[in-house]
Amino acid sequence: MSPPFEERHAPAAIDTFLDAANVQPEAPRPETERAVATDLDTLDSDLPIPLNDRVLAYVELFSGRLKGYLEDGLNRGGRYLPMVRDIFEAEGLPLDLSYVPLIESAFKPSALSRAQARGIWQFMHGTALEVGLQHDWYIDERADPEKATRAAAKYLKYLYNKFGDWHLALAAYNGGWGRVQRAMDRSGHSDFWALSQGRRFLPRETRDYVPLILAAVIVARNPAQYGLALEPMVEVPTEVVAVSAPLDLRRLAEYTGTSFDVLQDLNPELRRWTTPARGGNYALRVPLGMGEMVRDRTLIPAADLPDPFATYSVRRGETIAGIAKKLGVRRADLAAANYLSMRARLETGQQLIIPRPPSITGSADATLAKNGVAGEEDAEPAVVRTAARVTPRASEPARAVHRVKRGETLSSIAQLYRTNVASLRQANRLKGTVIKAGQRLTVPGRAGVIAD
Repeated sequence: MSPPFEERHAPAAIDTFLDAANVQPEAPRPETERAVATDLDTLDSDLPIPLNDRVLAYVELFSGRLKGYLEDGLNRGGRYLPMVRDIFEAEGLPLDLSYVPLIESAFKPSALSRAQARGIWQFMHGTALEVGLQHDWYIDERADPEKATRAAAKYLKYLYNKFGDWHLALAAYNGGWGRVQRAMDRSGHSDFWALSQGRRFLPRETRDYVPLILAAVIVARNPAQYGLALEPMVEVPTEVVAVSAPLDLRRLAEYTGTSFDVLQDLNPELRRWTTPARGGNYALRVPLGMGEMVRDRTLIPAADLPDPFATYSVRRGETIAGIAKKLGVRRADLAAANYLSMRARLETGQQLIIPRPPSITGSADATLAKNGVAGEEDAEPAVVRTAARVTPRASEPARAVHRVKRGETLSSIAQLYRTNVASLRQANRLKGTVIKAGQRLTVPGRAGVIAD
């Protein structure tokens, strides 16, 4: 049984850095110690950073063997650091904490650690729920940089208020405040460096985590001093559109002439091919200038942006487990996609969303149709169309002429010819996206005539 469409994941930087920290670090060079001492004396820091061997060892690591990792993270971080600093300044937090994601995720919203922490701030599922981040079948707000940053500010402030010390707060951010509190109770120490001196009280990961963060802050504040050459990534101008109904991002990409990957990158919290089925207006981020086009298609029922779900009508006596088996989907996915528990009782005639992306060609899925599922064209049986290709004369531009069939849309026709809606509209001088059965459309850049 294949899983439904899932969000993309990238390795989390924290795993790489902690693995490197587990290797015996090189002794810091005298020039590294002098550079750090100068920076700590001349650059104002709002975090207490001690000049000790553990911090210096990681500065040496970041300016040597792992320099490329830090450069990559800082280049990507240029896209998010202004937002992070604005939020932290508003919350009264040290701005140097803005570099925590450099170690956690290298500022990758899709970062997923071996421990299943996710996002630029690497929240675990339980902690994320505690700080108000939503996580369901459709979205995972841990991957939303701004929402996760607001949650991180809230959580870091809570930890500082609990311990009254930023080193202990950072240790708790990594290992959990309960573990740090128990270590303090057992050891009688209230200083992180004394608490982490041996192996008795804190795990290795937490003992390494705090000096890693502080070393990253030192290097990030003055990267040229440590040999880093930065080329910050260019920020893509965007705008936000309120989407009032579920929207298939694959079809939206076709209609607007952009790519699905771009829409995924701009909306990393979305776990599927669609915006959520419930919840009212969804704030969808799109490239600047695309907003009006998207608003036009969400305000008017769009023939080429149909419901992104296939649905199933419950029959008498059926259960979630039985329907899932019949349709070849996972029981947990079927329940979660419909905001139900796996033991929920179903009513005859109840419409269930099937957790599988429908075809974007306009033809219904045979398995779903056989089992009573309504798809994108449930008024007609699926039709497989084939093109009878002819070679154009050398004097003519390559093109195809397509006669519109009943139920077809610009989106399904574009998919058939591997083009996009915007190109079809331009080639046929269409002001909108409404087409009629029998209408002939020129398909740019494609040779041949579609058979009737």
